[in-house]
Amino acid sequence: MRSIPHFVGGRAVEGTSGRFGDVFDPNTGQVQARVALATKSELDAAIADAAAAQPAWAATNPQRRARVMFEFVRLLNAHMDELARLLSSEHGKVIADARGDIMRGLEVIEFACGIPHLLKGEYTQGAGPGIDVYSMRQPLGVVAGVTPFNFPAMIPMWMMGPAIASGNAFILKPSERDPSVPVRLAELMIEAGLPPGILNVVHGDKDCVEAILDHPTIKAVSFVGSSDIAQSVFSRAGANGKRVQAMGGAKNHGIVLPDADLDQAVADIIGAAYGSAGERCMALPVVTPVGEKTAVALRERLIAAIGGLRVGISTDKDAHYGPVVSAAHKARIESYIQMGVDEGSELVVDGRGFTLQGHEDGFFVGPTLFDHVKPSTRSYQDEIFGPVLQIVRAESLAEAIQLPSRHQYGNGVAIFTRNGDAAREFADQVEIGMVGINVPIPVPVAYHSFGGWKRSGFGDLNQYGLDGVRFYTRTKTVTQRWPKGGAVLDQSFVIPTM
Repeated sequence: MRSIPHFVGGRAVEGTSGRFGDVFDPNTGQVQARVALATKSELDAAIADAAAAQPAWAATNPQRRARVMFEFVRLLNAHMDELARLLSSEHGKVIADARGDIMRGLEVIEFACGIPHLLKGEYTQGAGPGIDVYSMRQPLGVVAGVTPFNFPAMIPMWMMGPAIASGNAFILKPSERDPSVPVRLAELMIEAGLPPGILNVVHGDKDCVEAILDHPTIKAVSFVGSSDIAQSVFSRAGANGKRVQAMGGAKNHGIVLPDADLDQAVADIIGAAYGSAGERCMALPVVTPVGEKTAVALRERLIAAIGGLRVGISTDKDAHYGPVVSAAHKARIESYIQMGVDEGSELVVDGRGFTLQGHEDGFFVGPTLFDHVKPSTRSYQDEIFGPVLQIVRAESLAEAIQLPSRHQYGNGVAIFTRNGDAAREFADQVEIGMVGINVPIPVPVAYHSFGGWKRSGFGDLNQYGLDGVRFYTRTKTVTQRWPKGGAVLDQSFVIPTM
């Protein structure tokens, strides 16, 4: 059986712990590989390797670091099909979606190619008599990223691109559910010219994550996962003096106003709710029609659109989405469907018990639709993270704004309307970090930044964009004076003023 190694010091390193995690093929339900789970001593060795390599990389000028990023972009494009197939085989998302996963990460690497400009500081000549002031951005040293299963290419690149381009060494702890793509990315980084030790991939479980949070050499930790764990990571790493950004869960809403183009809105909602089997923190699992007439019309169109969805294996070119990542996650999703029934919501389309001929043991869940869901129910309050769409009706725009604003999560939200004034009011008032106006999945482009509010994001700086560069660097400000002719200035015992 295939064994997935760590990647340390520019090469594959077999695990020595004797502990392994199973990597499944979600299409068949069968184990396809084993991934080594690191001990603390193995993590310590990877961190020591990174710490030894980082000073020379930080001393490499930004333009040369950017050249590595440019070459990495070229290699990613050249290996796109290979990476997409590998990603799809372990995650279960269809090939086209796997390519999208890689492309959105690649866009952040492209942004990182501009690091010579992004690291420029500020300069003031003549801030005082003969005094100039300038600032510079310097790398932190060794930093780490802990990434989830649902985007095994995109999210690692969101983190490692700005971190490495800024002159840091990066320790990546990817999800043990689909770990092969992160290792392949590290191999391509070395091929692009990155010095050994600057990007190390260490596989592990909870013990490995806790060791990262406690390790004194690691100066910053970026995390994406569930909100409870994100909050714990934020607290523990922060208590250890680290800079932390921890992105959590979501329950994104799509608000449909009476004037919306319903055909376009339904097409957008179906893709956003069921794409990647709903395993996205920016999925759209809640739709809120405003007014009874809108709700009835929207429901009819949603039922018809769901009837046309094709669930298939991840290599099926005609499939809209594939299996979920594991048997445990499938069971969790189906338990939430039952919970919704028990809470009194109307189950309009039931995706439980879905099977695919020839793949009866695969981790498939059919598209599910609920109507008349109440905001007080747990199935509405929690993140289900599966192909389950809930209709929560509202009587007015004001009520529709309050639903996502009062929710514990604040990642993304979308509104569908032709009314610019209503859209502007919505964007201004809704208490959510990322807003889409007729855009169902409002993930910002790479030169902006990604981040939610409330329990969707812990920390002051967002992922990628300028916030990513700021997160992985610190500002040093220099105030300099060059006295003329060696003259000695009078002593001063008060705070200096300019």
